[in-house]
Amino acid sequence: MGVNIKPLSDRVVIEPLPAETQTASGLYIPDSAQEKQQKGKVAAVGSGKKDHEMTVKVGDTVLYGKYSGTELKLEGKDYLIMREDDILAIV
Repeated sequence: MGVNIKPLSDRVVIEPLPAETQTASGLYIPDSAQEKQQKGKVAAVGSGKKDHEMTVKVGDTVLYGKYSGTELKLEGKDYLIMREDDILAIV
């Protein structure tokens, strides 16, 4: 999962997981109805702040808010960069 970006301070780079294409009951969801998932894998973590130690680590699967972060395209992949405070939970 080595990404060539080092976030500063308390920022985290997240690789969003793909949208679900099938419901739990087995129905397929068409592309036009798929929603972006608010779940992803941590690709890189900053060093934190003097009074804030980082909780997440590379490889963690996390949940984040629907409008959290800034979209970033690097080496053909989509990423989000956000503050650790915007992460809601580690799954």
